[in-house]
Amino acid sequence: MPALTLQEFERLALPTLLDYATIPCLSPSFDESWAANGELDRAATLLADWLTTTLPSATVLVHHLEGRTPLISAVVEATAPVDGTVVLYGHLDKQPPLGDWSTGLDPFIPVRRGDQVYARGISDDGYSTFSAGLAVAALENDGVAHPRIVIVIEASEESGSEDLEAYLDDLTDTLGDVRLLVCLDSGALSYDRLWVTTSLRGLVNTEVRVGVLERGVHSGSASGVVPSSFRVLRQLLDRIEDASTGTVLLPEANATIPDAVHTAAKTLADEFGDVLAAEMPTLPGVELMGDSPAERIVRQTWHPALSIIGLGGAPEPAIAGNVVRPHTTAVLSMRLPPTVDPLDVYAAIERTLLNDPPEGAQISLRGTNTAQGWVAPALEPWLTDALNQASTDAFGREAAFTGEGGSIPFLASLGRRYPDVQFVATGVLGPHSNAHGIDEMLDLPTAVRVTNVVSAVLEAYVYAKEHV
Repeated sequence: MPALTLQEFERLALPTLLDYATIPCLSPSFDESWAANGELDRAATLLADWLTTTLPSATVLVHHLEGRTPLISAVVEATAPVDGTVVLYGHLDKQPPLGDWSTGLDPFIPVRRGDQVYARGISDDGYSTFSAGLAVAALENDGVAHPRIVIVIEASEESGSEDLEAYLDDLTDTLGDVRLLVCLDSGALSYDRLWVTTSLRGLVNTEVRVGVLERGVHSGSASGVVPSSFRVLRQLLDRIEDASTGTVLLPEANATIPDAVHTAAKTLADEFGDVLAAEMPTLPGVELMGDSPAERIVRQTWHPALSIIGLGGAPEPAIAGNVVRPHTTAVLSMRLPPTVDPLDVYAAIERTLLNDPPEGAQISLRGTNTAQGWVAPALEPWLTDALNQASTDAFGREAAFTGEGGSIPFLASLGRRYPDVQFVATGVLGPHSNAHGIDEMLDLPTAVRVTNVVSAVLEAYVYAKEHV
């Protein structure tokens, strides 16, 4: 079948993708007023209208369950006599800007530089609607037989897909007999081939607050008498992480790493070298964790790790006074091995931090969200062959397979519901795509190639099922 070109993507998808890039449709975790300000609904309407125009044969709906973020579904009935539904998944909610972007760039004013476009949410995961829609449209326009397809675009993924389970319940009949899921929200180690994700880490986020005073007191009076809330926080963190090595101390957060993971990491490191070191914008002299490139890959995909992603209760340095502050708040983000239960880990964090508070300080946890990790089931031979052929046709090289350090809760949710489903998790988040960071970037040729891969896999599904 003819392949989509960059010029066609620019004509058919890019104008609406750039419109989407201007919408500050932040995920609910980052915008408590999301329902009132209507930005998620505005983005959903824009994308649904584009799908309706691009896929005239589709039934496109924007669903609104009470109190929940919107969700788009686009159902395209089969044109081949094969059983099962193929789900194409993406999300439209965004992370916040994070900070000041580089000169000439803005999170909500898209800028194109060559074949790259910069804006918040454009690669994580705004492109997914357009890749899914154009992949199906290519089959329809060329008269290529395809299975029943349901495109699902949710709006709470960056908040741990907190609304997804309710929608999966509501859309059980719409989804039907799911046999294959293509998730367009994952990453790539390079732009020279298709990368398929074999595992994802889980996640626990929670906010811990340490209180010691009703109000701030002059440090000349209180220091040395009232315990520092920051010092108490340091003691609490030492209960769950070894500060000298970064090792997570909670047994519930650790898992046995399969030998196959180490083997795959060594294979990748032998071909690509220290790929993670090359990707990280570290300052001169900073030493990365892990004793080898292969170990760093394993650490990124299967080790638990704690990050402090937010701090509160302290003034900016420019206005800091000599005051013993009444409280300190830290947002803890712990990535977890794919096989670990995040609810068990949260229970361990809660028990460890709240029991026996240092110096009688008031400790509280709030704002918790969790995401289950995921390990892909073994691919059926037809799907492995199809991915390799599609990658060769689109990129010039066979597909590669590796774990990812992030989380996509949808995969775990659907895996529990459909234990026999086949998964393809892939995406455009390659080097310098900067998902969640400043200067987020979409590589347009990669988006086009991923789109062509999806079309090829949909076509291969029909051939495989007809020749069972």
